[in-house]
Amino acid sequence: MTALLSPEELEQRLREVGEARYHDKHPFHTRLHSGQCTKGEVQAWALNRFTYQAHIPVKDAFLIARTSDPALRRAWRQRLVDHDGEGDGEGGIERWLRLCESLGLARSDVQAHRGVLPATRFAVEAYVNFVRERPLLEAVASSLTELFSPKVIRHRVEGMLAHYDFVSPESLSYFIARPEQARRDVETALAYVTAHARTPAEQEAVIAALEFKCDVLWAMLDALHHAYVEPGHIPPGAFVPVR
Repeated sequence: MTALLSPEELEQRLREVGEARYHDKHPFHTRLHSGQCTKGEVQAWALNRFTYQAHIPVKDAFLIARTSDPALRRAWRQRLVDHDGEGDGEGGIERWLRLCESLGLARSDVQAHRGVLPATRFAVEAYVNFVRERPLLEAVASSLTELFSPKVIRHRVEGMLAHYDFVSPESLSYFIARPEQARRDVETALAYVTAHARTPAEQEAVIAALEFKCDVLWAMLDALHHAYVEPGHIPPGAFVPVR
C-alpha cells in the first residue's frame, strides 16, 4: 500500500478480508451447518472450540494490560465479563461448557482440554501470543473477525436446530447473546483501528492482522476436517468419538 485509505476505505478493505478468508467458507462449517456431521464430529468441534473460547478472556486481559488508554480499557473489559460472567455459573464460557455437556462430553474433560487436537492448541497459543507481542494496533485489529460472525451464528443456529435432534435451543444458548455483543465489540475495535492507523504501513499491518486471525480460525477447522472427516487421521491422545 502506498496511498493512505480513508476510514471508510479501510473498513471496506477489512470487510473484503472476511469475504475472502473467513472460516464460514470452510468445508467443515458447510458440513456442520447443513446437517452432514456425525454426532462425533459435532462433539469434536465443540470440544476443540472450547479451547479457543476459554482463551478469549486471556488474550483480552493481555490487551487491556498493554494499553495506557483508560477509554479503551473500560470498553474492552466488558469482553471479560461477557465470557467469564460476573460470577460462577455465568458468561459465555459457562454456556459453551453446557453445550459440550449436552452433547455428552464430561465437563471436567472439556475444562482440562483433554482430547483437544494439537493443531488447535498451537493455533490458540499463536493467537494469544500475537495479541501479547504484536503492536497494540494489530492486536486490536485481530479481533475484527467479529465483523463477520453475526451472520454465521444465525446460520449455525438455524442449521443445527433443523438437522440435529441432539441439540436444542437451550444447548445453543451461547449463540443467543453473541451477535449483539459482537456488534458492540466491533464498534469499539473498528473505531480504534480507523483512528489510529494513520499511515499506509499501519493500515497494511491492520489488514494483515485480520488475515492472521482468519488463518487461526481456518487452521482449527482444517485440523478438525483432517482428523474426523477426511482422511480421518486422529492424532494420538485426541478425542475419539464413540462409533
